[in-house]
Amino acid sequence: MCYIVHMKQITIRELHIKTGEWVRRVVDEERIVITDHGRPIATIVPFQLDDSVTPFSERKMFPEFKALPSLQGDSTQYISEDRDR
Repeated sequence: MCYIVHMKQITIRELHIKTGEWVRRVVDEERIVITDHGRPIATIVPFQLDDSVTPFSERKMFPEFKALPSLQGDSTQYISEDRDR
C-alpha cells in the first residue's frame, strides 16, 4: 500500500513572522512541519485531550512510600521547616 500524506511545510522565518496564525491553523492542517534551509526540524501538531494523561496517573507506589506519613496542606512549609533544622 502507498499512502500520500500532504503535510503543510513552513520555514522558520514564516513561523517567526506569523506564529499565532500558524498555531491556530494547525487545527485545520493537522500537522505543520517547520523547515530550516529545506530540512525538516520540528513539527507542530494539535493538542489531543489524551495527551494530557501522564504516566504518573497510572503509577504503582512502592510499599516503602505507602508507609510514609501523608502530609496535609502545602508541602513547601514542611520543606522549609526541614531545611531550617
